[in-house]
Amino acid sequence: MTDFVRLHAELVDRLDAGDAIRAAFADHPRHRFIPDLVWPEIQGLPLIRSAAPERWASYVYDSDAVVTQANDGGSGAVNTPTSSSSAPQLMADMIGAAGIEPGMRVLEIGTGTGWNAAILSSLVGPTGSVTSLEIDARVAEAARRRLEADRVEVVHGVEPPDGAVYDAIIATCAVTRIPSAWIRQAEPEAAIVVPWGPFSGSHSSPVASLRRTGPGSAAGTFVCEAFFMRDRTQRVPPGGFPGMGRDPESTSVVPFTSDGLVEDDLLTRIMLMLPGVRIGVGGRPFSGGQGRIIYMGTPDDSWAYLWPDGSVHGGGPTPLADQLREAHALLEREGPPAVDRFSLEVGLVEGAARVRTAFGVWDHPV
Repeated sequence: MTDFVRLHAELVDRLDAGDAIRAAFADHPRHRFIPDLVWPEIQGLPLIRSAAPERWASYVYDSDAVVTQANDGGSGAVNTPTSSSSAPQLMADMIGAAGIEPGMRVLEIGTGTGWNAAILSSLVGPTGSVTSLEIDARVAEAARRRLEADRVEVVHGVEPPDGAVYDAIIATCAVTRIPSAWIRQAEPEAAIVVPWGPFSGSHSSPVASLRRTGPGSAAGTFVCEAFFMRDRTQRVPPGGFPGMGRDPESTSVVPFTSDGLVEDDLLTRIMLMLPGVRIGVGGRPFSGGQGRIIYMGTPDDSWAYLWPDGSVHGGGPTPLADQLREAHALLEREGPPAVDRFSLEVGLVEGAARVRTAFGVWDHPV
């Protein structure tokens, strides 16, 4: 028989967090919030608890996210994650960035399983409140049942309740445009902790901890790298691989490789420094092994591929290889800088989100 008490205690022990956050996690064993059917693989059948209870428990008490819904509850050739239980350490980091304390009024965007909302409820205590917004009706109803004893108001929809104001807002989905209601309904100086990515298909969505700076504006630093599913109201159809099937118009060599960018954790920072450039990671056999490929594309139909040997093939009017080389050189000169040296400003520049560092400013269209 699975020892869930031990598994959950080990999960809490692994957390790098303050005592209050660790105690709140300890209050709510993760397995109580995970449905019996989960999706551990990007292809193939789901994992059902009754069919493989030990494997299910191992997946649930790993340190990563647990995918609890694929394809918006439908079917498909690929199990595209559309709802999940976030990785515990990432949850703790975001809660810490929001500064959750007893008595606070907290808005969560994206209820999912309800586990994060239950932990927030423990932290705000009986004098505080947690409102959790969930766009999927079935997911919302399942979470509402799990949270019956936790003083959490689960709201099905895309807008916070009219007239409510909050001391902190935590989003568990990625956005490019911060909805005006999130800023409008936050108290002055309230934390708005949100994963942000410039494209719907961004390869990552680093978490920013913003503070309201005006009626429609907010600013703050990025606090950690992450990847979150996109807010369903901001999805766009996935684009094809840029330049697919086209012969290169230019070939060059840069002093770094595709594998190096990934292994040195530079891709997110390069993404923040290249507005309007869609960046992603692919893979295919290369020189007898599995090499990663960095692909880049722009709205003017320019494209580039960085290969594992440092060569770049591309085409179109935008010199993407030069932009990539310049961004990498700037990062190298700066250290490279940690992601928390980048800040995000929203609502200050019309039609754009501004990314700022001590060594540059970049306006991303939103």
